[in-house]
Amino acid sequence: MSKITFIGAGSTVFAKNVLGDCMYVPALAGFEFALFDIDNQRLKDSENMLNNLKQGLQANIVVKAYSNRKEALRGAKYIINAIQVGGYKPSTIIDFEIPKKYGLRQTIADTIGIGGIFRSLRTIPVMWDFAKDIEEVCPDALLLNYTNPMATLTGAMLRYTNVKTVGLCHSVQVCSEHLLKSLGMDHEGVEEKIAGINHLAWLLEIKRDGKDLYPEIKRRAREKQQTKHNDMVRFELMDKFGYYVTESSEHNAEYHPYFIKRNYPHLIEKFNIPLDEYPRRCIEQIERWDKMRDEMVFNKHLTHTRSHEYGSRIIEAIETNIPFKFGGNILNTGRLISNLPEKAVVEVSCIADRSGITPCYVGDLPEQLAALNRSNINTQLLTIEAAVTKKKEHIYQAAMLDPHTSAELSIDDIIAMCDDLIEAHGNWIPKFEDPKQISFI
Repeated sequence: MSKITFIGAGSTVFAKNVLGDCMYVPALAGFEFALFDIDNQRLKDSENMLNNLKQGLQANIVVKAYSNRKEALRGAKYIINAIQVGGYKPSTIIDFEIPKKYGLRQTIADTIGIGGIFRSLRTIPVMWDFAKDIEEVCPDALLLNYTNPMATLTGAMLRYTNVKTVGLCHSVQVCSEHLLKSLGMDHEGVEEKIAGINHLAWLLEIKRDGKDLYPEIKRRAREKQQTKHNDMVRFELMDKFGYYVTESSEHNAEYHPYFIKRNYPHLIEKFNIPLDEYPRRCIEQIERWDKMRDEMVFNKHLTHTRSHEYGSRIIEAIETNIPFKFGGNILNTGRLISNLPEKAVVEVSCIADRSGITPCYVGDLPEQLAALNRSNINTQLLTIEAAVTKKKEHIYQAAMLDPHTSAELSIDDIIAMCDDLIEAHGNWIPKFEDPKQISFI
């Protein structure tokens, strides 16, 4: 029996979306959906939910929960990763509250920035542990990684393990549709080209019947910027750098040095930036789950409509050999994007079919966009270097190269903040060598 293994299956709503989508794929008839999570109650909840959904959709699959990760992985053909190491408490709170003491404010803190660095440092070792099991019990499996920080985690897997990995994000497939809808424009028949890095990929072309839609988009965007709305950072970036970016304004506010600044507090109001947004979302999600748990987990009439997630469509394409094009995160091997580093993980169009995942060549990005990407890639690569070498200096360097952190804090404060974060995380991250005991030269 072929198997899809979902690691982090206690994310019940997301498991419903991705595995519920898979129940719509006839080619997966007879597959086992193997579930694993370190939270036994949430694991049981997802098992109950998926069995109810299986009955409702009359899906010919087997749902099985495992308490042993290696056994959940054994013989898997596909692996879906959706873990969060450290959770809201203690780790997300640490990621926000300690930088705040230094005057460094964040919105989401899951990609780069000081929060993204430490989320990477506690997650990469866990994923490398997964890799050891995968290499032993299902070495040919394809890992679909949904966990952030997408670029660092996917890069750590592709560069330092033998696990076939592709990173999947939610923002690419809805980028142009949401943009046009927000401007009162029709999305029907639109042709687009998107490339860059995760959360900072660019809508390079957007056309209908060969006509460039950007002039009208920019005209309407400039008008909309006259009043407050929820996408002001991205519209500002498009105005100044020429192109729209895939991920939300609350994310992009902290990927650049221009928006969250102690010396310019009016910018928070001007660009409608929601500081501390991610902790608020976490609290809301916890409260919402408490209310919806019974309705989802024990609902014998549970239904599902296939979502926009790429996962099931990639698996379907490989099983049926009917190609599917999607935006994937993959190493920049061979310079798919020719003016970004080869070690970087880039987000480009990929084709899935029976041969696996084939990324598409892009060429040069407009130089200003490549420069913005490189400013984030620097921190991503140094974060991976820190995870590999276990040297504190690379944590410091990753933080010192982060655009937002370096624009706000001195070198001494960055180092002190990193030390405080290392201490606060305790056993959630590995032990790192003290740079006082080694030479920087």
